[in-house]
Amino acid sequence: MLDPLVDETVDSSLARGGTARFDVAQGPSAQAGAPTASSAATAAGVARESKRVLKFLVVGAAAFVVETAALSALVLGFSFARLTAKGIAFGLAVLTSYLGNSLWVFRESRSKSRLRQFAEFFSISVVGLAVNLSVFGVFDRLSSPLLGPTLALFAAHAAAVGVAMSWNFLANRMITYGDIRYGV
Repeated sequence: MLDPLVDETVDSSLARGGTARFDVAQGPSAQAGAPTASSAATAAGVARESKRVLKFLVVGAAAFVVETAALSALVLGFSFARLTAKGIAFGLAVLTSYLGNSLWVFRESRSKSRLRQFAEFFSISVVGLAVNLSVFGVFDRLSSPLLGPTLALFAAHAAAVGVAMSWNFLANRMITYGDIRYGV
């Protein structure tokens, strides 16, 4: 838990059949209206889930770097059409993201086979790709005259990734890795 003194107080109170109450600022307490042991567990769960979100963002940042490097190489180095290059780069980012999320962020998820998890992750990513490409296409078209083609490429890429990332986290958290209880 958060504090050894709180752990000891909670354990001894619960062992006697009581409810453990504590005041975060003043330590263990029997005050009416003070938070219960379950609120401490909730706070710890929120902290664990927040850590999971931060890890997801780190994996997302790595996938973003992979996608940006691939997009840059394909468009600027090999003269691929922008949307074609974006689709290929996005596929590489999905693979990077799946590996990072399965092996690090949600490593305790084991109720499904890796093949089923990948199929769910990939399906969610296909919807994310539609969102990503739609935002990218609109933003690139609207911003190119204002920013120029190169800066618009990267601005559209960043906007598309930001929107699609929210979808990807929420959908994967609920579906692909839904076997992990929140805050655990």
